[in-house]
Formats: sequence, C-alpha cells, structure tokens
Amino acid sequence: MLRGICLFLPLVALSGLLGGQLHTELTGVLDDCFCDVESIDVFNNFKIYPRIKRLTEKDYFRYYRVNLKRPCPFWPNDGHCAIKDCHVEPCPESQIPVGIKSGNYNKYSQPADTVSDVTECEQAKNLGAINSTLSNQSKEAFANWEKHDDAQDHFCELDDSEYVDLLLNPERYTGYKGPSAWRVWNSIYEENCFKPRSVYRPLNPLAPSRGGDDDGEGFYTWLEGLCLEKRVFYRLISGLHSSINIHLCAEYLLDEGWGRSIWGPNVQEFRQRFDTAETKGEGTRRLKNLYFLYLIELRALSKVSPYFERAFVNLYTGNRQEDGNTKELLLQFFDEIKTFPMHFDEKSMFAGQKIEAKILKEEFRLHFKNISRIMDCVGCSKCRLWGKLQ
Repeated sequence: MLRGICLFLPLVALSGLLGGQLHTELTGVLDDCFCDVESIDVFNNFKIYPRIKRLTEKDYFRYYRVNLKRPCPFWPNDGHCAIKDCHVEPCPESQIPVGIKSGNYNKYSQPADTVSDVTECEQAKNLGAINSTLSNQSKEAFANWEKHDDAQDHFCELDDSEYVDLLLNPERYTGYKGPSAWRVWNSIYEENCFKPRSVYRPLNPLAPSRGGDDDGEGFYTWLEGLCLEKRVFYRLISGLHSSINIHLCAEYLLDEGWGRSIWGPNVQEFRQRFDTAETKGEGTRRLKNLYFLYLIELRALSKVSPYFERAFVNLYTGNRQEDGNTKELLLQFFDEIKTFPMHFDEKSMFAGQKIEAKILKEEFRLHFKNISRIMDCVGCSKCRLWGKLQ
C-alpha cells in the first residue's frame, strides 16, 4: 500500500539540479490548488525527506513485489537499455526477510519472534543490472506475506510476481530512449488523458509537424477548458513523467571504466528536459506538475494514516524490533504530514451529479490501470521496474 512512498524523493534531487532562470521561474502558486512551490520545498526538504530517506531503507519498503515478465499487450517490445546488462532479476528468496509474505494470522508467532535479521544482498556485478539476491529466510517470509496479500482486493495484478531489492537497484539513468520510449509515453498521454487526437502535446516527438514557434497554445487552451478532474489527471501523469526524468538526471552515468562507474547529477541533461529556453517554456509547467503530484500524494497519505495508527496494524517482516521501529518512524512521518497547512482539497473532485461523478471516477480507475499495463511495454527492465513502482 505504501511502496510508492519514494515519490517524495525527486524534489530533493530537483533542488540540486535547478539553477539560473529556471530556478527563478519555478515559484508561486500551483494551478488547481492553493499551495505555492516555496512552501512545498521547505516542508519537504526539512520535514519529510529525512524521514522518507530512513523509511525507504527499512525492509518493509526495501523489497518490492513486481512482475517484469508480462509481455506488452499493445505492440512488439523492441526497446533496450544502452547500458549492458540493464535487466531486472528477482531477488533469490534466500535473501528475503522471513516475514515479508506473512499474513495477520501469524504475525509475531513464536517462529517469527526467533527469526534473525536478513542478510544484505550482494552487490550486483554490473551496475546496470538488477540484483536478484534474496536469502532463504526472505523467501520463507515472503511465502507468509503472500498469504496475507492474496486475501486482499488488489488494484494491481500480482500473478507471477517476484521480489526485488530496491536498495540494490536504485532508479537512475539506463540509456533507454528514442522511439521505443517515446511510444510508451505517447500511448500514456494520447490514449489515457481524455484528449482528442486533434490536440497535440507540446514538444511531442511523435506528433506531425505543424510549424510555428508556439505549438503549446492550442493544447493549453484545450486543457483549461476541461473539468477539474480531467485537468488533475493530466497533471498527475505529467508530474509522474517529470519525477522519472529527474531521477535519471540526478543519477546519471558520468564515467565508466576499469570496473568502476561514477554516477551523479547531469545538469545538461536536466536542462534539455526542463530548461525554459530549450523547452519553449514547457519545462516549468512540467516541474510544477511534479509539485502538484506531490500534493496529491501528501493528501493521500494523510487520509490513509488512521488505518496505520491502529495498534494491531503491523508493518510485518518477521523481525519484531525492526518492525516496531519501522511503524514508529512511519507514524512520525504521518504526524509531520498532518502539520502541512495547504493540503489539496479532494472534496472539489467528483462533486457533480452522482451518476456522472461515478462514471468519471471509474474512468479514472481504468485509465490508471491501463497505464500500468502500458508499463509492460517499456523495453528496459529497470525502467519498467521503477515505472511500475511510481
């Protein structure tokens, strides 16, 4: 339920990439809400990020269950990473924490109480490859967690899913780009954002050439004419796109050789994607949509917090002390979220006639689910992993 908590990390990476005119322009109030960029920056960097960083290092958030072998349902998959061995391998279950798969029915039973800490996974031989190492203890734990998960009504399909250690497989540049990547994002935007085909996104590399310097004017005229819900949907997808691109720019392969790779921020790559001049002003909009997505995530976590505040709810991995520390840290995180004064007001969403609102809400759900299926068409396994997670 909380695995997507890593969405809060890009804003910190963003602060290290901004500069010059773009930093000056990324200010002020966001569209469709009453919050400003500056307030989010301060709140995230000083209140949220330190706790998020610690949470993502905990076993409960470290291991992610995902199916990376499902074929693309829409077109032949012909993409690949530019970096060798850019593939995802599942963690060997010998490394998975004992309680990861367990259900409520046996949390902290006698066998679980005596489980030792999980052994750290071995470092991948190639930085571009997904490390699949998991212990036998972890396998056993996931078997129990799976029983609990299978009893739930999942939004995502978990058939043939396997566990991946996210700490050993950080989100970063893989070299996956070009027509294959364009087609994925084009499908996400063109088929799922309530947009007629006669309206083209600014800087869409697959759109027919129309000439003129301002190819975004018609698009934003159309966007502002939509109902709030559909505008929100587009901004969420745009924010997701920005989040992924910022991760790639912040963790870029700067140098490689002699069995050693150097990763770090690539400001030039960031400017190509977000600089005002190079994107005809589109970059600032993209970044503001990331802040908008942040607000939605912040509000969603605020609403779900009462569930986790109940005493009998455990973040179960099989290690009682570790799980207690993880929950305590999570509750501190929720307490910080509640102090934020400018949450997104979801009451303004789906507030029309009941039948129309119900239909629109179902369209939202189906569109998001379809986007998850489109992620199966990403040719790079590591990109697919993080696309699905985000």
